[in-house]
Amino acid sequence: RVYMSHQPVHPWFKLCLDFLFAGGIAGGIEICITFPTEYVKTQLQLDEKASPPKYKGIGDCVKQTVQSHGVKGLYRGLSSLLYGSIPKSAVRFGVFEFLSNHAKDESGRLDSTRGLLCGLGAGVMEAVLVVCPMETVKVKFIHDQTSAKPKYKGFFHGVREIIRERGLRGTYQGLTATVLKQGSNQAIRFFVMTSLKNWYKGDNPNKTINPLVTGMFGAIAGAASVFGNTPLDVIKTRMQGLEAHKYKSTVDCAIKILRHEGPAAFYKGTVPRLGRVCLDVAIVFIIYEEVVKILNTVWKTE
Repeated sequence: RVYMSHQPVHPWFKLCLDFLFAGGIAGGIEICITFPTEYVKTQLQLDEKASPPKYKGIGDCVKQTVQSHGVKGLYRGLSSLLYGSIPKSAVRFGVFEFLSNHAKDESGRLDSTRGLLCGLGAGVMEAVLVVCPMETVKVKFIHDQTSAKPKYKGFFHGVREIIRERGLRGTYQGLTATVLKQGSNQAIRFFVMTSLKNWYKGDNPNKTINPLVTGMFGAIAGAASVFGNTPLDVIKTRMQGLEAHKYKSTVDCAIKILRHEGPAAFYKGTVPRLGRVCLDVAIVFIIYEEVVKILNTVWKTE
């Protein structure tokens, strides 16, 4: 049993609090810091060649956005991600910890392959339960701002309008692409993190890892996931935009992008995404690990 202030508490309650506080705090802070790069990445991915391109590059996208909407324009769509950050992080770390606790060997060590599979499971679950509806709303908000007369006045108004126009299914556009993206995302990240942690700890599974080292490992894991699945991210963004009706399916979207824009289009927004994701993953893992340490000093396990 777990005790706090001499009161017995069920271990699962402690586990839920760990994921809620650690994951939620980490997710909320990193989104507020890195969202402008997410905004620019999404704009560049939505800026199709056939339009023709509205932006010449990252700097031009930032310049035009600030000129038209002010600095706050770079934070359009933030609320949809902020509202979803707590459940997303809770599901991600919760499922990963649950699966990894059952996958560890007798010495408590999780090997890289099992880390990849646990990450895959966590990514798929967070995609279905949280990320797909959250990302659909975010992409529509950002895409809506590029129109002459934006129709979404805020998060709840936008969600209401999307559901009114397209039904609940309207918040699940691009589900297949999102599942593929999040599944591969977390599989790559947790595989790299598990591999680096095992390398660092060597034969001592209880060796403490410095927060700066955790952050460095997280940045490396984030970079690996960007180069590994940016094409899926581009497809997902197109499938969730306001012009998603042009595509019959995820495969159809991929074929049309390849046919009309070439292979390079699958790596649109890579640079801003690389900056955001490396910072994102580093911050999330540092804060998560540190908050869990703090909670473990408060909740005594016997």
